Amino acid sequence: MNILIAEDDEDLNEIIVKKLKAEGFSVESCFDGEEALDRLSYADYDVVVMDIMMPNKDGIAALSELRAKGNLTPVIFLTAKDTVADKVKGLNLGANDYVVKPFSFDELIARIMAVTRTAAGNVSANIELADLSLDMESHIVKRGEDEIRLTGKEYSLLEFMMLNKNRIISREKILSHVWGYDYEGGENIVEVYMNYLRKKIDGDYSQKLIHTVRGIGYTMKVEE
Repeated sequence: MNILIAEDDEDLNEIIVKKLKAEGFSVESCFDGEEALDRLSYADYDVVVMDIMMPNKDGIAALSELRAKGNLTPVIFLTAKDTVADKVKGLNLGANDYVVKPFSFDELIARIMAVTRTAAGNVSANIELADLSLDMESHIVKRGEDEIRLTGKEYSLLEFMMLNKNRIISREKILSHVWGYDYEGGENIVEVYMNYLRKKIDGDYSQKLIHTVRGIGYTMKVEE
């Protein structure tokens, strides 16, 4: 999952980035609404965590412009304001959720997971495809009754693919969402990790769930 943090308090920005990266997320950050819009114009994110009070362009103005462009990336506002009027204004403009400062990181992570599940059309934290299940809260992955042990990056890749099951996902989009826009390695890292996943998810099972779409990317689906 690729997350953009827009927060002008440098110390808080750094803390949020470190905490989320420690949880296995791919995270990028900026310090004002203008830069957030710039990043959102050329990179894909699963969710934006955005402070309201920022220089150059505040969170409300940035969100309004983002939605006017038809960009529906989930946005969670960080704010020191806790009035009904502020919440209603943000939600009416298209914010997906609010976190009021000071906040716990457990709460922030729970809200990030909730809005991304909703955006992907999943009500439950558990995603299933055939006999494969992935729990987004516990990070437990099972094929039938067998628990599958994954590294952090393998889990992030599988989670992204499961959230987009039955869709064809390009290598570029996978790279952006799982490794982040600033990743400086080669695109072949996607193929390398897909091979790791195949061995663990499909290796000993007759029904294969990970499929290569030649010249485009990959998909996870049950073949008819």
